[in-house]
Amino acid sequence: MLCFQQIRRQSRIFIRLAAGLMLAFALSALAQSAPAKKAAPQKVSGKGGGKSGANIADLTKDGMPNLMSHAVMVLDQATGRPLFTKNADTPVPIASITKLMTAMIVLEAKQNLDEPVVIDRADVDTLKNSRSRLPVGRAFRREDLMRLALMASENRAAAALGRTYPGGVSAAIKAMNVKAKAIGLHSATFVDTTGLASGNVASPQDLALLVAEASKYPQIREFSTAPTLYVTLPNAKHAIGFNNTNALVKNQGWNIGLSKTGFINEAGKCLVMQAVIANNPVIIVLMDSWGRLTRIGDATRIKKWIESGKVAVNQRVGGVTAAPSAAIATPK
Repeated sequence: MLCFQQIRRQSRIFIRLAAGLMLAFALSALAQSAPAKKAAPQKVSGKGGGKSGANIADLTKDGMPNLMSHAVMVLDQATGRPLFTKNADTPVPIASITKLMTAMIVLEAKQNLDEPVVIDRADVDTLKNSRSRLPVGRAFRREDLMRLALMASENRAAAALGRTYPGGVSAAIKAMNVKAKAIGLHSATFVDTTGLASGNVASPQDLALLVAEASKYPQIREFSTAPTLYVTLPNAKHAIGFNNTNALVKNQGWNIGLSKTGFINEAGKCLVMQAVIANNPVIIVLMDSWGRLTRIGDATRIKKWIESGKVAVNQRVGGVTAAPSAAIATPK
């Protein structure tokens, strides 16, 4: 038989072993329940880096802007020469970039911009079911509809502009295609006034010409770059605020003369701009950007590239394609 002291000694050993096992189990459970520490994001020079493009290197190893948009055209507007191209001669869906052409034909028709236009059920988007804060049956000045179409990309506003064009929607679409041919947009086709249909297509090269032409209209330059617009509805207590779909117009580091964004699934995120960078007028066309902020990141990388002096404005650089088919005039 074991003596009393031996029993006490073995009991203490057993208690210590049990306590050790319980502590190890508790620490293991705590480690499993704790969230894993996220690895620091890495800066990459090729595709990838997250959907926003926030972790993409500004330049490639060749010193060119590292752009994630699928199709790109960057032009020196003073000479019409390309500074950078990527899939620039392939027609792609252009989404709400279409609204620039809609605004041009309305202005050329010299319609009364103060005339009230009533939003109709025909203006409601039944193709993509996009939302709108413009109620059916409410009247808005034609000018306000144009402002909303350009700066907030309001689809009902653009649809109403086309519907009330002299001769109706079909006449508006015809005028858009006639205008496209007149300014040398060889790949462009327009099938509606909003850009909701994927049949509205053009190459980035032609879109650069479209931006150059649209920048000749003071109203389009002003309306498309307004940061916000407040619209008061009849019998409403408060005005409705609309923000520009291009956040860069609020950035003091940019001097943007014209802006238009676009998005449908078939087109991806799109952005076209006319801006003065390093004291030179430049046209930027970014099509089918694959992330929420990629087009903004690409535009910023282009700006940094030009400002760095790595590209000589007014001169061709390696890797670009042929110049556009028509000269691009500097807006007055």
